[in-house]
Amino acid sequence: MTTSADEGQFLNMLLKLINAKNTMEIGVFTGYSLLATALAIPDDGKILAMDINRENYDLGRPIIEKAGVAHKIDFREGPALPVLDQLVEDEKNHGSYDFIFVDADKDNYINYHKRLIDLVKVGGLIGYDNTLWNGSVVAPPDAPLRKYVRYYRDFVLELNKALAADPRIEICMLPVGDGITLCRRIK
Repeated sequence: MTTSADEGQFLNMLLKLINAKNTMEIGVFTGYSLLATALAIPDDGKILAMDINRENYDLGRPIIEKAGVAHKIDFREGPALPVLDQLVEDEKNHGSYDFIFVDADKDNYINYHKRLIDLVKVGGLIGYDNTLWNGSVVAPPDAPLRKYVRYYRDFVLELNKALAADPRIEICMLPVGDGITLCRRIK
């Protein structure tokens, strides 16, 4: 379930290229992508990190602390949607994020996007992980797939279609890790 090493390195370089400072991560697991982000942003940069399971985050936390970047992270345990709803309610948060990375419950990706598009700045990026979903997004409908792959496949396909049709963003789907779709907000 962790972010692949190539994707972590890619995210780290990407964040440096766009000079990201205020970021968000939905779905932290043990914190590898969180560490890549924290190492890329400036010392006064911030990451709002959300996950439903603090125990997994705590497994990787000693590495984050050893790297000297724990002060950049505001970890919140629990579902992300209520936190996002609070952020969207306050208009001062609109357009305040440079980069947002989503690697969480695939069945909520569309719900996240509806909120995140207001929070990311024009010119900022949202990265959705697992958008190739084990290659299942191009497999025929009757292809033999593991149960969990088949279950989430339709949610990932729905997201991919919605992103392609969203006039507020430009997208780039990359075959890094299990697929990452970058969405650059243009409106």
